[in-house]
Amino acid sequence: MNGHKVIKSTLSSIKENFVVIGENIHTTRIVLRDGKRHKILQNSDEIILYTDSDGSTKNISVPDWFKKTQPYEQGQVKHFMIVVLEAINGDKKTQRECASFVQSEALRQISAGADFLDVNVDEVSYKLDIQKEAMRWLVNTVQEVSTVPLSIDSSNSEIIASGLAEIDSTRGKTLINSVALERLETFDLVEKYDTKTIITASGESRMPTNDIERVENVLRLLEEAERRGIKEEDIFVDLLVFPISVDSSFGTDYLNAVKMLREEKGDAIKITGGLSNVSFGLPMRKIINETFIKLSLDVGANSGIVDPIQTNLMKASSLNLDLEPHRFARDMLLGEDEFCMNYIKAYNQGQLVVK
Repeated sequence: MNGHKVIKSTLSSIKENFVVIGENIHTTRIVLRDGKRHKILQNSDEIILYTDSDGSTKNISVPDWFKKTQPYEQGQVKHFMIVVLEAINGDKKTQRECASFVQSEALRQISAGADFLDVNVDEVSYKLDIQKEAMRWLVNTVQEVSTVPLSIDSSNSEIIASGLAEIDSTRGKTLINSVALERLETFDLVEKYDTKTIITASGESRMPTNDIERVENVLRLLEEAERRGIKEEDIFVDLLVFPISVDSSFGTDYLNAVKMLREEKGDAIKITGGLSNVSFGLPMRKIINETFIKLSLDVGANSGIVDPIQTNLMKASSLNLDLEPHRFARDMLLGEDEFCMNYIKAYNQGQLVVK
């Protein structure tokens, strides 16, 4: 086999074996008020543009109630929060319009390669009954058009349960996001609904501070899963990705934990994480995200909670990290650029240009 065929075979294997958990259908998501998708009409109404499944440009309105919120004053519009709340409080026409918006995003993610669609409503309200109603509506709306399973995402097991109760399992096993040491009761839902699950490396009362704590926490959860008869093939492990702008060790904490867990458990489990979290707060995030995906693949990660529309897995997997601009991101992610100073300097000097 010649070199070209080897590379092609390797890339094909990565594409087949890397599980993409699409992260965009979240009520935390924002568009900027000074961005391309936000428009102010002549009558001063504000709208968010989107492309419908038939290719036509449509819009949702920014309601007056949202204009009184802190995110709006900070220049942000939480478009998924708006459509979910408008849908559960609106008439049939409003619900259809909101469903069109959500379903167009679901189809875009599937077209871009999502294997699961992660849905999260935690920020719609602080009231549990509203959160549960929102989850029920969102699950039913997404699965009307989805050809892939959903990932029911919440920090509250009651909200997860409300979503699972609505699931049509003909698309394959649903994914629960997530089980943690602080909420072991979520394993009960894995058993009751026969789902796959993400388990996270968070501790019982705090986040892990290094790679060793991550792995120790996960191994405890894997022991509990085994005790309950949950198969390793149904488990995804989220070893927790934190922003490199906060601490220069956060990149290697994750990468080392991936390597350690892969050596400990072999190939049965999927190792995942919110890989784009690492670039939060920094410029040219796409360069950082691509670099981190490459580094993660190299140590054994085989899944990611990512935006599939913005993530080119094939490009990331074939990067030469010795070359600019990705070299700057690599050094930063490996803890060799304290406070991200060299990366930011390269950005200010116009060196972060993809050739």
